[in-house]
Amino acid sequence: MEELIGQWWHRAVTRAADRSFPDAAVELPQVQRAIGMLFRGAGGAQAVRIAPATERRSGGPRGWLQRLAGSGERAALPRLEHEVLALPPRLAVFPEAALNRALYLWLAALSAAVDEIAATPEGAAQGWIALNLAATRLALQRFPGLRERHAQLVDAHLAQRPRPQRLKGRAAEAEATVQAALRAGVDGGDVALPATPVLPGEVSPLWLWVEHAPGAAAAPARPDAGEAEPQAQRPPGVTDAKRRAAQRTVDERDGNPLLLVFRAEALLSWSEHVKVNRGDDDSDDGNALAAANDMEKLSIAPDGQTLAARVKFDLDLPSASADDIPLGPGIQLPEWDYKAGVLRPAYCAAQMLVSRPAEPFVPPPALKATARRVRRRLELLRAAPRWQRGEVSGEELDLDAWVRLQSDAGARSEAPAVHARRVKAERSLATLLLADLSLSTDAYATNEARIIDVIRDALFVFGEALSAGGDAFEMLGFSSVRRQHVRMHCLKGFDEPWGAAPRARVGAVKPGYYTRMGAAIRLATQRLQRRGERQRLLLLLTDGKPNDLDQYEGRYGLEDTRHAVQAARAAGLVPFCVSIDDQGHDYLPMLFGTKGYAQVHRATELVGRLAQVYATLTR
Repeated sequence: MEELIGQWWHRAVTRAADRSFPDAAVELPQVQRAIGMLFRGAGGAQAVRIAPATERRSGGPRGWLQRLAGSGERAALPRLEHEVLALPPRLAVFPEAALNRALYLWLAALSAAVDEIAATPEGAAQGWIALNLAATRLALQRFPGLRERHAQLVDAHLAQRPRPQRLKGRAAEAEATVQAALRAGVDGGDVALPATPVLPGEVSPLWLWVEHAPGAAAAPARPDAGEAEPQAQRPPGVTDAKRRAAQRTVDERDGNPLLLVFRAEALLSWSEHVKVNRGDDDSDDGNALAAANDMEKLSIAPDGQTLAARVKFDLDLPSASADDIPLGPGIQLPEWDYKAGVLRPAYCAAQMLVSRPAEPFVPPPALKATARRVRRRLELLRAAPRWQRGEVSGEELDLDAWVRLQSDAGARSEAPAVHARRVKAERSLATLLLADLSLSTDAYATNEARIIDVIRDALFVFGEALSAGGDAFEMLGFSSVRRQHVRMHCLKGFDEPWGAAPRARVGAVKPGYYTRMGAAIRLATQRLQRRGERQRLLLLLTDGKPNDLDQYEGRYGLEDTRHAVQAARAAGLVPFCVSIDDQGHDYLPMLFGTKGYAQVHRATELVGRLAQVYATLTR
């Protein structure tokens, strides 16, 4: 009974001390797409991802109810880092849902301005208040339509903030400076900043500004820096999308070990040993997420063991006798370093490989039927006549040409070219299909089939369907082990007919290593550029984002892949990505554009979706 009364009392006091407006709350996922569009449209970095922020310690005075309930000490405030824009997962600051949604959009526009100003040496030297004031003016200059909403947000927020007259000393000075800066962002006035810079933790949570965190310095090399656990080999754990601050520290538990004297003669009795699994410091007690939420910063320290000593897995390259057959000395490829803003020449090495002779691939009857159905569909599309527009005579009226004619008063003629007619045009098409064969494809897509099996089936159906039409096509698989060993598996070449040998290579595909996507796209671009066809299509099949053992992780890999895709478009190619990654919507628009990718939510639908994408792109 006492416990029940205590729980009821805690809930009642916490609810009474809550200053938010739950009925007007807006969740981050509801506006995340609009935030991303506004942030990137305002000039924010394309590779910066949007994530929910975690609560951190905040300052300012608290009411007696908050002190009684123990609340009001932490808040999930917006924070802009080098690779992440962390926004509150839920905004219930104002009593109107429209204002809370407008606050999310304002933070997106402000963050883009903060990112631009902080990139300059003068902006990086500015304090928290000066940086946000300059970013506010820049954001309002870019988006004049936000002035009215911003003024409403400032007025509503100032009404909620504590009065400086009721505070004392440093707290009163800091609060007065912040409120003056908020008003100056609306009317364009000047603010006298105190000699000692005001920090975000000195005042009550300020929801209209963004705290900027400069890029972290490179971490010192670890003894096991050359090793990495593949995603499929990592032990399962608690997953949480919130962005948390972290700091590196040194584990000194073994620095000064104490001397423990063991006296066997002090044992009063002996018993038979019983083997019991006892907990240790690394045992999961189910409270890891709650503990992380209570910490201001997560301290990360090496534990003195190398990954090779803790995890045993085969990521070494096979011996020459067991490996696939190399087709040449290797191809040097560049790589984009976004931090330096340069394209490093001959930074990667791609090795063309062909699988050793394998057993003939015998597809199941259902896969054969799917291949026949897709082949007939593509044949019908290929044989169908196409509309030739801008003709003097034809079957239908070309509305676009007619509108242009009517709008141009000086373009009158007796035989205007405002008709369209169907003609049988000859195709000039070359397609290169690039398949991701990284280690993550070893995971199971269904209870019966792995992702690599689904990719193999898609490659088989693709080859069977295109071979009947006569269009030139090539199929390559890729994986990587650092930048000097990008493995390109030649499954079927442009000049090689589709037959038993390519089918056997497709049937023998197996999971490889990691995903250096930029290098693979650049090599595919070089091979497609040699073709003389009028239309050249580069299709990419993948199940995840770019990654490798070295620095090719996170934003670095995304920026390099994006640069490679842009180079392919500049070369006249049509790059398109088909992904089965559930989280692909977070980074695929940045890499390929909003119309340059298709996301397959069920891996078993990859075969049909690939055929649909190909038919649409070649129509």
